[in-house]
Amino acid sequence: MWKGGPSSNGRPSSFSGTPTACRTETVTTNKVMNATEYACYRPRMIATGLLGGSFNPAHRGHRRISINAAKALGLDEVWWLVSPGNPLKDVAGMAPLEHRFASARAAARGLPIRVTAIERELGTRYTVDTLHALRRHFPERRFVWLMGADNLAQFHQWRQWRKLAATVPIAVVSRPGYDAPAHSARAMGWLRGFVRPECQARHWTKWKPPALVLLRLPPDPTSATALRTADHDWHQNSLKTFNPKALRDGVTRRPL
Repeated sequence: MWKGGPSSNGRPSSFSGTPTACRTETVTTNKVMNATEYACYRPRMIATGLLGGSFNPAHRGHRRISINAAKALGLDEVWWLVSPGNPLKDVAGMAPLEHRFASARAAARGLPIRVTAIERELGTRYTVDTLHALRRHFPERRFVWLMGADNLAQFHQWRQWRKLAATVPIAVVSRPGYDAPAHSARAMGWLRGFVRPECQARHWTKWKPPALVLLRLPPDPTSATALRTADHDWHQNSLKTFNPKALRDGVTRRPL
């Protein structure tokens, strides 16, 4: 099983700053703890947000979504899953994985974000399979899937999307121009019955999937498509601050 490595800035840190165990009382060594006390002292699951994408390139919008969603959900970490290949996106114009990974590392610098290409090692191509594999490999973590409203609008095209929604809670982040299509999306006809109030977002670890929360966060208009249009050769510059041979996965700690 993979061991957790440091965050993107090389130091273990947390968005929430919550302790990993309850410290409300001291129990003497000669006292047998009852079930309630044992639950209190049992290590807390690590609240982890998963943001998947091509990151072609990674940008300010990804960073702001992660920061704001982490605060709204009380996350300890966010993992950016840099996809080896998105089945719903054209391969034309897709930069090599190493370049996209390097851009994500740069964008995540200074935050408790782990940039990972773990799907390549897991051998998974679809999100539903990735989520099942992650839950199996990291039982000490509670995962929540983060995605923009633009993805919710096409969620019905994802492989086994109902099974995916029944695997982990989902947090949908508002995005300029996509909120109306997201609310009228085909998948919402089924998901609407599982929507939780935004005011309860920090309780997501107690929810039994399917569970969906719509987060109205400060909008960011940054678009990877616009960035590529403005700079066709962006990927040629992405490795200037990183030696390709020195790139290591933020989760597995193995060379990319």
